[in-house]
Amino acid sequence: MIREQQPALSLFAIGMIALGTLSVIYRDFAYNWQPVPPFHPGRGGLAVACGLFMVIAGVALLFRPTVAIASRALPLFLLAWLCLKIPALIVAPQIEGVWLGLGEIAMLFAGGLVVFACFSGLEQSSFFKRFTGTSGLQIARIIFGLAVIPVGLSHLFYVKITTGLVPSWLPFRVGFAYLTGVGQMACGLGILFLVLPRLAAYIETAMLALFAFLVWGPNTWFAAAPKMAGTPVGPRFPLTAFFITWIIAAASLLVAGTLTDERPATSTTSKQRTMNDSAGRYA
Repeated sequence: MIREQQPALSLFAIGMIALGTLSVIYRDFAYNWQPVPPFHPGRGGLAVACGLFMVIAGVALLFRPTVAIASRALPLFLLAWLCLKIPALIVAPQIEGVWLGLGEIAMLFAGGLVVFACFSGLEQSSFFKRFTGTSGLQIARIIFGLAVIPVGLSHLFYVKITTGLVPSWLPFRVGFAYLTGVGQMACGLGILFLVLPRLAAYIETAMLALFAFLVWGPNTWFAAAPKMAGTPVGPRFPLTAFFITWIIAAASLLVAGTLTDERPATSTTSKQRTMNDSAGRYA
């Protein structure tokens, strides 16, 4: 599994490095980090520190001697990111956009849990062993499956915004908005309830990759007008959106690598196999 996860881990690490670099360059948090209170002075310094952490952790994930250390630190960092979404959820749980923000970072957090479960080397720890191996991967799968659902639902709640993000050269843009929303929810349910979960995770990965390149691709980085109304002009927002989508897609790929579409043998099937084996021995 570790060998199979290497490409997804590398993509995850590259996305972390890129997003952290943006924080360092702009001396500000990624847009998904904006709930950090606007205190002064020191906010810019904290943003740079967080950016440097992401860069260092991303680089460390790429090398065997340091991957265990990075995989132990990363989930705590991502958990802090996720917790920033909770106050808005408490204040306005009726707003689907709040659940969208929570779902996106929860998907990212689930990817961090997969990295921890596979690479932390804490299987013998009395406390952390529950987050490693099979049990840790199951926790990550459940979190990821649940998190995908509100992300897909947002396409239906905000169909006009979603349609505006679909490339203009594609036909039936409204149809694509509905199709991707329903598709994401179906993927989340498939992963959650183990209905072809590996296929569902790969489909989710493919959709996210398409979102990253078709919606937030290089053509938006240097555009004179922002891709989404109300967002700032310049490359920072589309670059942030591109690399956050990149990391979440890598998290989806990490989850896919832990799943199988093979159904476990039922007790009846196992019993029948045993009886057949016995019959063969005594024939």
